[in-house]
Amino acid sequence: MVTILGGGIAGTVLAGGLARAGHHAVVYERRPNVRGGAFLFLDAHVHRTLADLGVPADQLDSASYPVDGFRVGSPAADEAPSAGHRLYHRTDLMRVLTEFARAAGADIRYGTAISDLDPDTGVLYPGGTAAELLIAADGVDSIARTRLEPERVAEYAGQVVLYATAAPGTRPNTTPSVLHFHRHGQDTPATFGHFWNDGVTVWFARLTRAPIAVGYTGFQPLARWIEPIRTALPEIPYLLDTLLDHTAMVHVSNARCVPLTKALPPRLPVILCGDADHALSPSSGVGARNAIDDAAALCRALLDGDDPADTMARRRAEVLAQLG
Repeated sequence: MVTILGGGIAGTVLAGGLARAGHHAVVYERRPNVRGGAFLFLDAHVHRTLADLGVPADQLDSASYPVDGFRVGSPAADEAPSAGHRLYHRTDLMRVLTEFARAAGADIRYGTAISDLDPDTGVLYPGGTAAELLIAADGVDSIARTRLEPERVAEYAGQVVLYATAAPGTRPNTTPSVLHFHRHGQDTPATFGHFWNDGVTVWFARLTRAPIAVGYTGFQPLARWIEPIRTALPEIPYLLDTLLDHTAMVHVSNARCVPLTKALPPRLPVILCGDADHALSPSSGVGARNAIDDAAALCRALLDGDDPADTMARRRAEVLAQLG
C-alpha cells in the first residue's frame, strides 16, 4: 500500500494512476474538498502525461478552454503560438482528477488531518498509523519537509499574486483566446495577464511588494487592490478599466518558493513530491506541470519496482535544469 499525504494535484494524480494499475493507494487530505481561486495553463506535454495515466481527455477538454497563443506587450506585438495549452480553473481541474482517482479505486480520505509524522518510520499522527511508503504531496507548508529538513523552509518570492474572474460578458479590446502579458519593469516590477473568450474572462496580477498578512489572503474584495494595481501598471489604464470595473472579488496570496539547491537527498520511507519538495514562484508558470511530472514519475517507478528515492533525485535534477 502507498500512503499519500495531500490531496492536491500531485497527490490525486498519483493515487489515481496507482489505483488504476491495481495498487492500493490511500490519500489523507485535511480539507473537506480541495478548492482554490487560481487558474492555470497546462500544455500538450502535461495532457499527454495525464492521458498516459488514464485521465479521460474528453473530461479535461470539457473542463477547460483552448489557448491559441501568447502575446507580450501591446496588441500589435507578435503572437507566439500555443503548445497545446488549455486554461483551467483549479477547482475544475481538481474535480476531473478527483473523479478519475475515485473511479480508479483510490481511497481519498478528506477531512483527515495529519498533524505530525516520524520521518524515520513513516508513522503518522494522530493515530500512530505506520506507512510502509509515504509520498508527501502536502504543499508548500509541508509537514513532512518540516520533519525531514527543518532548515529548508518556504521563502517569500517577493510578489503578491492576485487571480480573478471577471463578470460574464466582459470583453476587453484584445484578441480572444490569447493569453496577454503586460509587464512593468522598473524599481517595482509587476506583471498583468488576461485571457478571454465567449465563455470566460480571467486576469492575474503579480505585484512586487512586502508580503501581506495571512488575514488578507484568500478571497478578498477587489476594492483595496484597485489602486495598487493601477499604480504598479500605469501603461495599460484602459485595459485595467475594463477588467477591474467588472470584477468584484479577487484571490490573493503571497508568492512563495521552496529552495531546492541545498536539499538533502531523498530517502525512504518518506518521499517529498510536488510543491512540498520544490515549489517555484508562480512567475515560472510550471508549478502544476512539475507536480504532475513528479506524480507520473513516481507512479511509473512504483509500478516498475524502481526506487522512488532515486526517481525523485532525478526529478530534482530536471527541475534545477529548468531554473538554469
